[in-house]
Amino acid sequence: MTEDATTAIAPATMASVLDALCFDANGLVPAIAQQHDTGEVLMMAWMNRDAVAETLTTGRVCYWSRSRGKLWRKGETSHQVQHLKELRIDCDGDTILLLVDQEGVACHTGRRACFYRAVRDGALVEIAAPLIDPEKLYG
Repeated sequence: MTEDATTAIAPATMASVLDALCFDANGLVPAIAQQHDTGEVLMMAWMNRDAVAETLTTGRVCYWSRSRGKLWRKGETSHQVQHLKELRIDCDGDTILLLVDQEGVACHTGRRACFYRAVRDGALVEIAAPLIDPEKLYG
């Protein structure tokens, strides 16, 4: 992907990317979203072949929602969209790293990132407060 916009992806390239991935028995692969310019890890979700293909084609990140059993276009309800900057595949082909430009918050709890709890001094503590009320995101 380029910095500004979606780039048309050749069918042979799409096939090469999809063939490089090792989807699990459910046809899914974990995908980690990271803010492209700061390195902040935002969230982890699942992608199937269609989600990967749509993400590469549109430049807007699309996941597979296991709870809904359908494609989930990040921000379709909350308007907190992720724009793809680069898609990377790990050495085993079993995990995707998405370098994204996150609009707003990534977490359904209203926090910037889903990783807002940490073990510190022997206790699990919240290290980030919500930036927006989830009710405002989802009604």
